[in-house]
Amino acid sequence: MTTQEASGARRLSPVMREGERVKPLELFFDLVFVLAITQCTALMVDHPTWDGLGEGMLVLALLWWAWTGYAWLTSVIDPEEGAVRIAFFAAMAALLIAALTVPEAFSDRALEFALAYGAVRAGHIALFMLASRDEPDLRHSVSGLAAGTAIGVGLLIGGSFLDGAGQASLWGLALLLDMGEPYVFGAEGWKLVPGHFAERHGLIIIVALGESVVALGVGADVGLTVGVAAAAVLGIVLVCELWWIYFDIVSIANVRRLVRAPEGRERNELARDVYSYLHYPLVAGIVLAAVGLHEALAHADDPLHDVPAFALLGGVAVYLLGHVAVRLRGAHTLSRRRLLMALVMFALIPAALELPALAMLGIAGALLCGLIVYETRSYGEGRTQVRREFGVQAAGGGAPDRN
Repeated sequence: MTTQEASGARRLSPVMREGERVKPLELFFDLVFVLAITQCTALMVDHPTWDGLGEGMLVLALLWWAWTGYAWLTSVIDPEEGAVRIAFFAAMAALLIAALTVPEAFSDRALEFALAYGAVRAGHIALFMLASRDEPDLRHSVSGLAAGTAIGVGLLIGGSFLDGAGQASLWGLALLLDMGEPYVFGAEGWKLVPGHFAERHGLIIIVALGESVVALGVGADVGLTVGVAAAAVLGIVLVCELWWIYFDIVSIANVRRLVRAPEGRERNELARDVYSYLHYPLVAGIVLAAVGLHEALAHADDPLHDVPAFALLGGVAVYLLGHVAVRLRGAHTLSRRRLLMALVMFALIPAALELPALAMLGIAGALLCGLIVYETRSYGEGRTQVRREFGVQAAGGGAPDRN
């Protein structure tokens, strides 16, 4: 092979990732995912029923699984080198089409969503197959994922020809089989850069929180009154509290655990469980809360109906339960404070049917503020030392496990 031919081959071949920082193209890719999350919120807002809530969560879970697959991919290859950059642009186009169909994914655009989603997943698998050609263990894992993906996409396409419960059931089965494949068939062959992988998921939490801010803005379209302004302030306080609960200590502790885990099966399984699986309840809880925030601003002086009330308080509860699950899997300890607060949020749902939405925003915000103050005081000097030494996105060292 001539020098020119070798150079051309390098430009077309995937380049393995070097370094842990997230690349600009990955952030660019996430912009399309922002739209997808916004569309899931719109689906639930436009269909404020229990069925609409379930459909929104199901579509969000499908999109989440596609996104986290690309997080694994970019922890192996550099997305900005060679032909991978062009492939990423193509995946963004397919994800955009999928996002545009989300509001009608359970009506007139079911097939279009399934086909676009299949294209997103096919691009992911194709790039992984190229990246694993010299890695037999990785190739074996990718082959298993490809089989699960093919079955899942096939069920999505088949379900798109059904209506109502039939479509939801088949799509739910597709998601279960697709997400279950890495758990059932093991994680030995996968590879990842732990600092990059953790940062990727931290950034997507920020993306979801940003959607909550968008929901506040959309909900305020009713006009800026004193009540709406007060609800907006309390809403942004609630969003900031959700940010604090994750990024103050939890994200640092998660990175530390992932970096310290032995390379190979143990680290891969920890990444799979804590991030790929258990970060979905975090994102889902934020998106549910965004639906509730939208309705709270639109009807600040009135009690919420049952579905928006569950979305607001139940969303915060699901978010907290996600934290409980993350700590239980990562540190093998139970976060009793966050578990108790989640149960309190669920218990407050009947009150949200009687009290004005503005009052419920104030109550929820005050309770989370109390939790944050109590936890911050309990961390003591260890919190300051951890944050000074490692920073929110740094790895290593002795971050406390009391998150």
